[in-house]
Amino acid sequence: MEKCDLMRKSIEQFYQKYRQLLLYLLFGVCTTIINTIAYGVLYETLAINNVLSTIIAWLLAVLFAFITNKIFVFQSENTDATGTIKELVSFFSCRLLTGLLDVAIMVVAVDCMNGNSLFWKLISNVIVTIINYVASRLLIFKQ
Repeated sequence: MEKCDLMRKSIEQFYQKYRQLLLYLLFGVCTTIINTIAYGVLYETLAINNVLSTIIAWLLAVLFAFITNKIFVFQSENTDATGTIKELVSFFSCRLLTGLLDVAIMVVAVDCMNGNSLFWKLISNVIVTIINYVASRLLIFKQ
């Protein structure tokens, strides 16, 4: 019984120490799935052009990311409309820059180099997720 209690305590301590990062990664994976599936449906299934598919998928993913980051990851205490709107504008502004990076990667990798669209969408999402975490932590949901 002692080993189980020690293990449970260790896991709880690890979770408390890295809670924010672990939740960000969890919801980052979910955001990447949303982004990739939306892109795949738009580009591969509906044959919408690469740039428009990337932009629409980005919008859906960023909206999901804002909600989950605000509530679960950074536990923002802004509950009034003004504070939430400020966070939303900051969030989308930072994401706009990485969204442009996403579009640039997709244009170069898919349109110019004829790379596999879903593979490059995943690579792009990893790069963008890392940059977005730093921006969210330091600029948007300051604690």
